[in-house]
Amino acid sequence: MTDLATLLEVGGPVAALGGGAAYARARHPGVYWSMVGLPVSTVRLLSSYGSVMEACGLTVAPSRLRVLAVKATTRREVRPVPPRRGIIRPTTTGLRVRLRLAPGQEPADVAASAERLRHAWGVHAVYVTTIKPGVVELRLVGFDVLWRVRMPRKLRPDILRVPVALREDATPFVRDYRTVPHQLTLGATLSGKSMYLRHLVAGLARQPVALVGIDCKRGVELAPFAPRLSALATDPEQAAELLPVLIKEMEDRYDLIKARQGIAPSTPDEEITSDIWGLPEHERPSPVVLFVDEVAELFLVATKKDEERRDEMVTQLIRLAQLGRAAGIYLEVCGQRFGAELGKGATMLRAQLTGRVCHRVNDEASAKMALGDIAPEAVSAACAIAPERPGLAVAGDTSGGWSRIRTPYLSLGDAAETCREFAPLVPDLPALKPFRPDVPVRPPVETPGPVVRPRPVTD
Repeated sequence: MTDLATLLEVGGPVAALGGGAAYARARHPGVYWSMVGLPVSTVRLLSSYGSVMEACGLTVAPSRLRVLAVKATTRREVRPVPPRRGIIRPTTTGLRVRLRLAPGQEPADVAASAERLRHAWGVHAVYVTTIKPGVVELRLVGFDVLWRVRMPRKLRPDILRVPVALREDATPFVRDYRTVPHQLTLGATLSGKSMYLRHLVAGLARQPVALVGIDCKRGVELAPFAPRLSALATDPEQAAELLPVLIKEMEDRYDLIKARQGIAPSTPDEEITSDIWGLPEHERPSPVVLFVDEVAELFLVATKKDEERRDEMVTQLIRLAQLGRAAGIYLEVCGQRFGAELGKGATMLRAQLTGRVCHRVNDEASAKMALGDIAPEAVSAACAIAPERPGLAVAGDTSGGWSRIRTPYLSLGDAAETCREFAPLVPDLPALKPFRPDVPVRPPVETPGPVVRPRPVTD
């Protein structure tokens, strides 16, 4: 009986602690990392740093001066020199440590050993970033941050910069229209493309930006955001009327820029500009972001007349993509399918869309159209996205870089409520007023009467 009581006293807490740790690791990986994974990985890194670097081939022969100093002071064997390690900085998702490379090493050597470092230190992933010549940063991620996305709280807001997703290295993916003016976003049904679009609209709704939508699915995607939209076209016929207005708006803005370039000898150099961002704030027109949902609907034709209208709309979209950046007009082209077989102008339009985001697609050709000119491995990563992980996507740009991202959940009601809240920020653009969508009037909320009927007080 005494042995059983002792076993219960000792084994009970141990079993509870082990079960709690297993539950936390499965359901709350962030909590498990902070309590268990962080100290364990730190000890592993500190205790095995030199041997792991040597096993990965990241060491170099010591200098002659170091060899002489070791032989003169000790009888120890002179070992190869690993990169000099900086201070280990813990984060809520992993560890960060900077390495000063030894002479003769390059960042590619460390990046090639990232998978071996991951297994040696028992973390989910290791990413290598070049800080400056001779210094790289290892970002150790302790768990799968894309399983349940939690965006970082400290994000610096700025005009036309919207954090919409989380990268696989636990850094935020920010859609920056000033840096990447136009983007192509692809995704099949239930892939998370609509969620990505909601985050963009909700983020831009808080900024003094004109939002224009072309939604050829009869407006089912963009109509809930009508209070914050400056214009909305819900079919190809309306889109054919809206696009020429945007072209005229772009041309008027170019006239404004050229008028500013009527340079006088006394004009300071900083007042000479080639885009709207160099104009004084009181003269600068509001930026315009054009969302095109289901872009394939603009390419599909049934009659000869529709073909002429299609060619005209595609030409106008290409003009906006080529010239819109300087005028402060940016494109966000979305669709389920995008390929050269859509018709004339599809490949030319894609060439102007610098940013690329590819969710799960139904065919490899769409993934190649989005990411094939960036990196072949990005196409393979996009085709490997499972249907069970909506919101997961591969993001890249024409510079060649790419990464996996995932968008957090945002309900349609919350996004629409954000648009209603910031409806007063809709810029005054007279040319777009005829296309302003009708905002449904919300029925007044009836307050229930008092539970107890008041009785008059009599003398």
